[in-house]
Amino acid sequence: MSSDGSEPRSKVARLIDEYDLTTIGADLEAAWLGEAGERQSLRDLADRFNRALLLAAMRDAEMDFVDGEARNYYRLLTDDSVSAGTRVEAENRLEQAGIDVAALTDSFVSYQAIRHYLTEVRDASYEADSDAASVDSERSGLDKLQSRVERVVRNTLDRLRSSGRLTLGEYRVFVSVDVLCSDCGAQYSVGELLDRGRCDCQ
Repeated sequence: MSSDGSEPRSKVARLIDEYDLTTIGADLEAAWLGEAGERQSLRDLADRFNRALLLAAMRDAEMDFVDGEARNYYRLLTDDSVSAGTRVEAENRLEQAGIDVAALTDSFVSYQAIRHYLTEVRDASYEADSDAASVDSERSGLDKLQSRVERVVRNTLDRLRSSGRLTLGEYRVFVSVDVLCSDCGAQYSVGELLDRGRCDCQ
C-alpha cells in the first residue's frame, strides 16, 4: 500500500499517463477479449505495450525513424537471440538520440502487470481466464527451471575459465526446450506451444 494508505497505483496505468498513451488501454482490452479478431495473449500484449513505450520515447526525443524501426529496436533490446554487441550498438544509437535506455527498459512491463491492469483497473474479464492463469502459472515454473539451468551452466563455465581449464571469451548461454509432435510433425519451443495453445494436429 502507498504511504497514504491507498492501494498502490498500477504500473501500466502510471506509464499510460506518463507517456500519454491515451488510447492504448482500450486497445489492450479489446485485443485481450478478442473483440476485433483473434484474441491476443497477455505476453503479446506486454510486448505491444512495451513497444508503444519505446515508440513514444523515440518520438519525444524527436528521433528520425521509419515504420517498423521501433519494433526492430525493441527486438534488439529484448530478444535473447540478439548478440551482446548488436544490443549495445542499438542501445548506443538510442542514447545518442537522447533516450535513457536503462530507465526505459526498467519501465517495460510483464504479462502479470498487463493482467493486473486489465482485470483490476479496467475491470475486464475473460471467461477462459482461469485456464490462461493456470497456463501462465505452469509457464512461470518452466521459466524458472530454464533460468536455473542457465545459471548452473554459466557458473560451471566461469569456474572452468577461472581455473585455466577452459579458454572462452565473452559469452552468452541459451537454454531452449523444443517439443515435437510425432503425429503432425510440428515442432515448437515450449513458450511458442503454450502461446499457441495447440500443435498443428486437426
